[in-house]
Amino acid sequence: MFQKPEVCILPVAGLSTRNLPATKVLHKGFLTLNNLPIIQYAVECCREIGIKEIIFIYSDQSCKHLFEKYFAPYPWLEEHLQKKGKHELLQSMLNIIPKDMKFSFAEQKEPLGNGHAILMAKEIVGKRDFIVMWPDDVYINFHGEGILKQLCDVYKETGGMVENIMEFPREQMVRYGALIGAVRDGRTVQAQGLVEKPKLEEVPSNYASMGPYILPNVIMDILPEVQKGSNGEINLTDAMNLAAQRGVPLTGVLCSAIRLDCGTNEDLAKSNLRLTLMQDEKMRAYAKELLDTILV
Repeated sequence: MFQKPEVCILPVAGLSTRNLPATKVLHKGFLTLNNLPIIQYAVECCREIGIKEIIFIYSDQSCKHLFEKYFAPYPWLEEHLQKKGKHELLQSMLNIIPKDMKFSFAEQKEPLGNGHAILMAKEIVGKRDFIVMWPDDVYINFHGEGILKQLCDVYKETGGMVENIMEFPREQMVRYGALIGAVRDGRTVQAQGLVEKPKLEEVPSNYASMGPYILPNVIMDILPEVQKGSNGEINLTDAMNLAAQRGVPLTGVLCSAIRLDCGTNEDLAKSNLRLTLMQDEKMRAYAKELLDTILV
């Protein structure tokens, strides 16, 4: 049985141009999804499985400062809330930082791709296996285990590379990394490799590589070998494909979770609406009343 990794890489570099104008001065990780910063959802996933260290890949010092400040105690505000008797708000502040979790930082000076961003964490990761999450994608499971717990349960049995996958119609697969040689068994899919954003006529399967990922340390040695892809960047999926060609098992998991895309302002608005309506009965009633008024 394989032991789950205890370190997670969260790439937060980039200009967040798809979320302008808010992201001119505020990193997209602090845009809110149902009143909680997007980045907090990723940290909560890590908390659930006992991650000991999170590595933020940042692009500049102002970006780093935001994350350092957010994930640090704020004694003055905590004392103020305590004195005012605002205990629920105080608890929400204290819950930001998981107990016994370390936050580390690595800089990506040039936007050379998500694979290059992961490589920037090599020195901090050391010889450890690791997890990668894209903070843009938030996964919610109201009636079961979180997405990282589901992946870890499979990883303990298979080792190698384990990732969350989703099934899409063939015409949509040109937007994603696609599994090659996919063989499904229940909710897991064994694959021979990956191809990033294939042409429609070359789509090898309907299974898309989405992340999060649990990855063996050898990926850090393979990433420097990866050539720039069709998008001109160094892609993590290409490193995973190379690893698969060299015999590292690749397992996709059709996880039980709702994906909330927060990558653009439109997607974030849709995700806010969806999550709010799913969680809040009063808001569902209000939305129905509002729609009835608008449609009259």
